[in-house]
Amino acid sequence: MSKGSVRQRGGRWYYRFYVEDESGNRVQKEFNGGRTKRETETMLRRALADYETRQYLIRRENTTVGELLDMWVEEDLTPGNKSNGTVTAYLSIINRIKQHPISDRKLKNVTTKSLQDYLDFLCFGGVEPGGLVSPPLAMGSVRLYMAILQGAFRYAVYPKKLLAYNPMQYVVRKERPEEAQLFETELEEESQILTHEQFLRLCDFLQGNSALLPVQISYYTGLRVGEVCALTWQDINMKEQFIIVRRSIRYNTLTHQTEMGTTKRNKIRTVDFCDTLADILREAKRRQASWSLQYGPAYFYNYYQVVMDKGRRHFEIHSVPRSEATPDDYHKIDMVCLREDGTFTTPGQVSQRCRKASQKLEGMEKFHFHKLRHTFTSNLLHCGATPKDVQELLGHSDISTTMNIYAHSSREAKRTSARRLDQMLN
Repeated sequence: MSKGSVRQRGGRWYYRFYVEDESGNRVQKEFNGGRTKRETETMLRRALADYETRQYLIRRENTTVGELLDMWVEEDLTPGNKSNGTVTAYLSIINRIKQHPISDRKLKNVTTKSLQDYLDFLCFGGVEPGGLVSPPLAMGSVRLYMAILQGAFRYAVYPKKLLAYNPMQYVVRKERPEEAQLFETELEEESQILTHEQFLRLCDFLQGNSALLPVQISYYTGLRVGEVCALTWQDINMKEQFIIVRRSIRYNTLTHQTEMGTTKRNKIRTVDFCDTLADILREAKRRQASWSLQYGPAYFYNYYQVVMDKGRRHFEIHSVPRSEATPDDYHKIDMVCLREDGTFTTPGQVSQRCRKASQKLEGMEKFHFHKLRHTFTSNLLHCGATPKDVQELLGHSDISTTMNIYAHSSREAKRTSARRLDQMLN
């Protein structure tokens, strides 16, 4: 019977035990545990039992796809240079892959066809082994699955030498065919932007809710929801009216903690803003000062904590009542987007309120927060801003992304553009 142990490191618990590698040598493997010692010890006992009953060996002839993914995460993905947000997204998808029967298939039995069949299942949907009907995934999600499988199987070839060739090499992502409507009398078109009248109705609906300020900031700056929620007052220069966008907030589904990390493109950018937003921000700061007086000792302050996990640095965000002492490794931050009690506003809370607005407001049935970013893009270009300037304000890596958003602008904007030909000819 194998033996293991648990230990705490940097506020996290881990469990470890010895397994047999492909050469027959005993090597120690360590895994993420729970939030407490007792929970981690329970996870260790289950892992040891699983090891004994399944005779888990990291031998070439016994390694499964699921075990390969675990090795890739431990030895290549986690120590690599991908952002914490990307790693978290990958780990979430890996957990889904491991729930599919392909996870139990041994590497020696994996073929390009079996992997292609799995990708086709993701692209087009189908019936899972348990009888559950699975809808097709969005193409963006399928690309993530492919990136994970390509990385893991490339790793299996080298440096692990578990395979002689990479079966993912010839797997392709197939597009769903579109059915042409040749004789429809009406053309339904979903607008990717809000009219100003819709924006004002949205603000009225959100009055008194913590989602209002993030919505207003994004409408006038084009910031993503995670970027808005991560803003501190130190990021905003009220005198010269610009914002320094340097971080984003996200929820880590594995640790169940809210974290701050880099922006989507891992770049710091400066975004100027108009007088209207300047007035909104001044009023928000004045209001927050009154909340602090109103709640007194029950008011919350916000802090970040640096947590090291296997060489990766995470910035966890915590809210603590003013009356309570805080740990020495907590660092206070002055967040812009707050709830009345002082706790920081999360992207999930904002998105949930936007979904509620889409259900209640007529004509906004398909509204979601990201449409504010599209609206900002379209409004700037429509007012004569250069595409390059808009690209830099938005933090797009490619100007084609900026122009594609504008191409999906409102029906009225397209009609106006088309009729400019009349002005030229008359």
